[in-house]
Parts: sequence; C-alpha cells; structure tokens
Amino acid sequence: MDQDETVVAMALAAQAGGATALRIEGAARVRQVVARVGIPVIGIVKRDLAGSAVRITPLLEDVDALCAAGAAVVAVDATQRLRPVQVAALLQRIRQGPCLAMADCSCLTDGLAARDLGFDWVGSTLSGYTADTVCAEDSPPDWALIRQLSQRGCWVVAEGRLRTPAQAAQALREGARAVTVGSAITRVEHITSWFALALSPPVPDAGA
Repeated sequence: MDQDETVVAMALAAQAGGATALRIEGAARVRQVVARVGIPVIGIVKRDLAGSAVRITPLLEDVDALCAAGAAVVAVDATQRLRPVQVAALLQRIRQGPCLAMADCSCLTDGLAARDLGFDWVGSTLSGYTADTVCAEDSPPDWALIRQLSQRGCWVVAEGRLRTPAQAAQALREGARAVTVGSAITRVEHITSWFALALSPPVPDAGA
C-alpha cells in the first residue's frame, strides 16, 4: 500500500466518504494529494534519526518542504524528548509560512507546553507511543488526555488507537474538536488481522 498512486487513491476515497481533512506523510505525497483533492492536508515527514526517538517532522527542512508542497497544517512531534531541533524553533519556522501548526503530544505536559508556545492544534497522537506512556496496541484511546487538554483550553485533535465510529463520536464528547483515524481506515493488514483474530478458534485450555 506504500505507493504514491495508492495513497492518492485512498485520499480520494476518504474524501468521497466524508473526510474533511487528510493527514499525509512525505512532502512529495503531500504535493500529489493536494493537487488531487479538495480538502485540507495535514502534512508530516517521518524520519528515523540516530540519537533521538523523535520521528515526526523533526527538522526545519521538513517544515519547509511540507509548506512548499501545499500542506494546510504542519504537524510536528512536540514531546519533551532529546531532539535535533527544539519545538519552539519548529513552530517559528511554520509561522514563517501560511500553514497552521499542530503539536503531536504524548501527555498533558507536552500539550500544555505546546499550547503555551502558540500551536494552533494539539493532538493526542503520541500517547502510548513514547517510553513514558507505552501501552498495549489494543488499549483504548487516551480519553483522559483528550479531556484534560480540552479542559485546559487546547484545540484538541484526538488521535491514536481510534478504531470505531463509536470511539470517534466519544472523542468529540470528551472535548476533541477533530478526530484523526489512521490504521482503522488505511492499514488493510491491521483491519484484516482484527477480523482474522475474531474468527480464530479458541485456544484449548491446557488444564482442561
């Protein structure tokens, strides 16, 4: 599925299904999707860096590339981890262009720091995906974080382990202003595995 034309086709399908924005990885793909769809694109760049666990839009040149590609919003990792470029510097670079700024956070401390810096949107994106917040893959969304961020005045994007329409609706009730659904729409292998697991015969009890 990790091919340009497939990503563009899935973006068009999501738009046809009622999505009001898209989150797209890679500046080249952002450019292609922006050229084909009529809804805003949240752009990110993922990198594996030596010496830092930060992966989402970690560099100033990533911000520049996403803005140039036509992203309406640039999302960056805003966790308090060792990083090549400070969060404030990434935000300052976004502000030099026309894009809104989204902070991908893992906890309340991240979110409030991003709010205070001036990010437009704060996401629960990284809750469960950092060393301090790690949880099982089948854990529910971090409702408490979504609620706490909202109560503290953040414009919250609920993101992370949202797999059903019911969970998306609950995210709004918890105070989110928008909901990002990733794997439950785009990762066919994950969706298939959920059904396959549900249909698998139960493992016999060794003590029976």
